[in-house]
Amino acid sequence: MLHLVEKVRIDKWLWSVRIFKTRTKASDACASGKVKIDDSNCKASREIKVGQLINVRIGALKKQVKVISLIDKRIGPKIVSECYEDLTPLEEYEKMKALRIRFENRPSGIGRPTKKDYREIEKLKDYLNISDKDYEDYLEAGVFENDEE
Repeated sequence: MLHLVEKVRIDKWLWSVRIFKTRTKASDACASGKVKIDDSNCKASREIKVGQLINVRIGALKKQVKVISLIDKRIGPKIVSECYEDLTPLEEYEKMKALRIRFENRPSGIGRPTKKDYREIEKLKDYLNISDKDYEDYLEAGVFENDEE
């Protein structure tokens, strides 16, 4: 059940709808200019209104949400969608997913790399001296596929 209010501070709302884990992190983000209301910087004490667009930068992710309802108490993750509309482009989420892919990823269940494995990985990285983006392009092209069939 939602506890709707007429006015609420931006830091409290961001915490309530689970964009930030703590209210302190939400207010710190406001103070450092990572939260914008209708493309203008805001303080943590600024009150928001229904229908406003909020841009939030969380690390490399630039999230854009539209306020649907005002709440001041933290709610469950299943009913968060009733409070805001996520207008973030899919490219942003795909970019974040690509950032998580790293050169050293290994399939789960095979254990930690050995000292020898670490040395081979470092040698390969030095030899190739490529960026993660180039490596992903090589993987998609099938350059590193095994020919042992």
